[in-house]
Amino acid sequence: MIKNVHGNTVDHLGAAIVAGHYAPGASIPPEPLLCEELGVSRTVVREAVKSLIAKGLVSAGPKVGTRVLSEHQWNWFDPDIIAWQAQAGLTPEFLRDLMDLRRVVEPAAMRLAAQRAMPEDIAFVEEAYAGMARAVKEGGDYVTHDLRFHQGLLRASRNRMLMQMSKALGALLHTSFELATKKKDGPARSLPLHRAVLDAVIAHQPAKA
Repeated sequence: MIKNVHGNTVDHLGAAIVAGHYAPGASIPPEPLLCEELGVSRTVVREAVKSLIAKGLVSAGPKVGTRVLSEHQWNWFDPDIIAWQAQAGLTPEFLRDLMDLRRVVEPAAMRLAAQRAMPEDIAFVEEAYAGMARAVKEGGDYVTHDLRFHQGLLRASRNRMLMQMSKALGALLHTSFELATKKKDGPARSLPLHRAVLDAVIAHQPAKA
């Protein structure tokens, strides 16, 4: 997707912050310098800073300028932040936190899905699984179908908060699945495990799911 001037400015500043070019508590360059460096207007810079504030990357105030916040305050469900972290390099801490989150959320969601899944939920996940199987057999985009599989099961929990979380988790799960597919025969080995989860959901067996 081609980004506009605003998007490119947010990308430039956000990626620099996540990559550690500005330490927590440090100020990013003032507006005139950013305008000159990026070749954009003050309005563009101000709007970009507002976006970074919304993502939890920076704070702004009179006389103190725009300061970088600690990574503990960043919105780790924001797809842009995930993309910038992937670009900068996935740290052991990031990978640990990601796997911790999945271990907490997904087993509980599968248990609920096995109790509450509707026929349309099963049809959606079956379609995603078929796409995964085709990708393993014929090549192609395994990760996108894998993501649809997991998000479909989160929605099948019929829990409004988990369903909303499936949207927020999208970028995190996508990153996780990309890492898994880089392992030798990773998709082929994981396919039967996905089938087993889906079969348990279809059979309404929460503990097995």
